[in-house]
This record gives sequence, C-alpha cells and structure tokens, in this order.
Amino acid sequence: MSFDRDRVLADAAELLSRKATATQDEIAQAAGISRATLHRHFAGRDGLVRALEELGLRRLEAVMDEARLDEGTATGALVRLIEATRPVAAFLAFLATENQLFEGGEVNEGWERVDGRVTALFRRGQESGEFRIDLSPAWLTEALYGLIASAAWTIQTGRTAPRDYTAMISGLLLGGVERRAPQA
Repeated sequence: MSFDRDRVLADAAELLSRKATATQDEIAQAAGISRATLHRHFAGRDGLVRALEELGLRRLEAVMDEARLDEGTATGALVRLIEATRPVAAFLAFLATENQLFEGGEVNEGWERVDGRVTALFRRGQESGEFRIDLSPAWLTEALYGLIASAAWTIQTGRTAPRDYTAMISGLLLGGVERRAPQA
C-alpha cells in the first residue's frame, strides 16, 4: 500500500481539530497507519505540525481565492472570506494554537502571504471609507483570525450552532470596524 501524505495529513487535521492533545498513536490510528509509519514520514509532533501548517496554508489560500477578495466592496469580500473559511475553521483554530508553541522569530513565508492578502483587504476597506481608520489593518487581520478560532471552538463544544458561524463573526467584526457617522 502506498503512503498518501495528503490523506494522512487530512485525517490528522480532522482529529487534531477536535482533540488538540491527541497522541501520536491516536493520530496514526485515525489515519489508518502504524505509529512507525507516522514517525517515518513526520519527525515527531513538530514535524507533523509543520506539515499540517503547510496543508492549512494551502487550504487557506484556496479559500481566499474562492472568496475573491479583490472583487466588489471590501465588506462583501470580508463576508465571503468568513463564509469560505467555515470548512477549515477548526483546523485553522488548531494551527493558531499550535503555532503559538513554536519559539523564535521565524515566520512561515506562507503566513506572510496570507496575512498580506487579508491586511490588504482591510486596508482597501479603510481607503474606501467602509472600515474604521483608527485600527491598523494588521490588528484587524489578527482579530479576524481570533474570531474564526473562537467561532470554531464554540461550535465544536456545542455552545453555538454551526449555521451561525458567518453571522457571529461578521456581526461582531463589522460592528466593530464599520465607520459610523458622528452623532449630532
């Protein structure tokens, strides 16, 4: 039987997005391979997480392409992006948590690309007058990631309904970033 790296990573991501503390044995079992095979292809948990990060970045970039961030209003593009992240939200939440465990100033080039695209969307919204200008695009990008992760966690634990995903995130984020006319 040949080793299907992407399938193993998808199975690992599925398990780890539900149970971040899963052991290597549990990950191997979920992927239908032996622990030895898992270790042969991924050097421990760090190696597996790095490979998962690459998979997550590919998925996130595909989601961003699907959301057509350069089309229409910045608000419309942001809502499309939020909706498009729904299938990968739990995986992204896992990666956000896991990546905080890695030390050092080394940032994956893929995250810089993703951050750049989202930051550009927020900057475009500020320039068009749709979004507040007193919050930096970098902060708004991080806030979006945090809201995606929080929505994924509350859905996984059954505290919120999956159907509310986009409304929860866009409602809170847009309610905080929309520029409002000064009250008289």
